Amino acid sequence: MKKIVMTGGGTAGHVTPNIALMPALRSEGYEISYIGSYEGIEKRLIEEQGVPYYGIASGKLRRYFDPKNFSDPFKVLKGYGQSIKLLKKLKPDVVFSKGGFVSVPVVLAARHCKIPAIIHESDLTPGLANRIAIPRATKVCCNFPETLSYLPEDKAVLTGSPIRKELLSGNAEAAFSLCGFKEHTKPVILIIGGSSGSRAINTAIRDLLPELIKNYNIIHLCGKGNLDSALDVVPGYAQFEYANRELADMFALANLVISRAGANAICELLALRKPNILIPLSAAASRGDQILNANSFRSQGFSYVLDEEELTNTTLLEAIEHVFRKKDSYIEAMAQSSMGNSIETIIGLINDAVNK
Repeated sequence: MKKIVMTGGGTAGHVTPNIALMPALRSEGYEISYIGSYEGIEKRLIEEQGVPYYGIASGKLRRYFDPKNFSDPFKVLKGYGQSIKLLKKLKPDVVFSKGGFVSVPVVLAARHCKIPAIIHESDLTPGLANRIAIPRATKVCCNFPETLSYLPEDKAVLTGSPIRKELLSGNAEAAFSLCGFKEHTKPVILIIGGSSGSRAINTAIRDLLPELIKNYNIIHLCGKGNLDSALDVVPGYAQFEYANRELADMFALANLVISRAGANAICELLALRKPNILIPLSAAASRGDQILNANSFRSQGFSYVLDEEELTNTTLLEAIEHVFRKKDSYIEAMAQSSMGNSIETIIGLINDAVNK
């Protein structure tokens, strides 16, 4: 049996694409193991998949001053040594990394052990962890055409991001019932502000709610701790902190999605061909990767982009009306994308690395 070690962690975005690949890997006859941090979010997510999980020491490499900068390099070195031991024990044919700082010692150890390593970079510009790992990788997968210019030409492959197949088979009627909507004729807007929610997006949606519910049913994923009980009685409005298995049904019901611009989230919208409005996290609150992601999708005709600094009741309502008028052109642009078969493409790269 062929063996693969997967790695990646720190955030769900560094784990869920790995999970999306697992059914296809099993179908191809791979035995899967996972290396992550001792207690990161990836540990619970991977153990839920029934995949053997191995924890290693993990340190963050920061580009700003922090007292931990003096101790974390030693954690990385320890993790590197642990990774070498694990790879010699597990004897994988290939390593697949989704990024995050825990993946760095694993990819470096794969190079030491002469095991091919394939990396996936989600954002338009590679993050620090992947920039360290890329020279040791066999191939580097990416989501955006612009990313190719940041990567070694002989390693870069435009694949898109692996999407969980269950997202493609939601039940719209189940979501309609869950939300308690009464009017089937109204289009549905789904708002996704991320796992912790977005104060700016939540405020704008709720300020505009009296206007929106005249013409639309609203599903609002507002983030943990952000429910407003006073709005529970508003007809045509359903709020949830988050959605797990229900998300596929909500996507199936939605005619338009308003979302942040995290790489995995927008690749899901592309795969689902959902007309969308992206409100990227501002540069003041991030390294600006969501802005670059959103601008790429805008330039390819996939998305309408509304910068958070420009978010008002008026601009949001204008954006919604514009996307509904032009929805067919957005859907057509997404249908023409070459990134619809990301799982198939990545599995092909993995098989090629094993068979060389």
